[in-house]
Amino acid sequence: MKLGITEENVKKSVNMLSIALADEMTLYVKTRKFHWNVSGQSFMELHKLFEAQYTQLEAIIDKIAERISKLGSNTIGTMDEFSKITRLKEAPGKYPAQKDMLKELLADHESIILELRKDVEVDSDVGTTDYFTKLIQDHETIAWTLRRYLN
Repeated sequence: MKLGITEENVKKSVNMLSIALADEMTLYVKTRKFHWNVSGQSFMELHKLFEAQYTQLEAIIDKIAERISKLGSNTIGTMDEFSKITRLKEAPGKYPAQKDMLKELLADHESIILELRKDVEVDSDVGTTDYFTKLIQDHETIAWTLRRYLN
């Protein structure tokens, strides 16, 4: 495969993309969990907000997996693989109140933004760097929306 990327940089990119994929999957599952379990006065509004966000995360997940494939690698795809490399934390058995759901999702999106900024600085390949830059903007928009609920 001739993509103009060194084998070493392909490995770096695939590693970063796999970790990003694990983070996105973890955040997707968490957002789904909150969608299923939100209750209270703003139930319907938050139920729809979380649905819109996990739908957006589904598209992000698919694009990351496709990027890994475009680089000639296999994409991880089990919860076990994701849980071993994600940078996000889950809280099994915990069902927070609305405001705490929003705070937790905001913190996760901000964490992903910070990690992606570090990844952009790694010298791997222009295509992955460009994709991560766009992904940062997507997460900034979602974080901004969540932050507006908390002000």
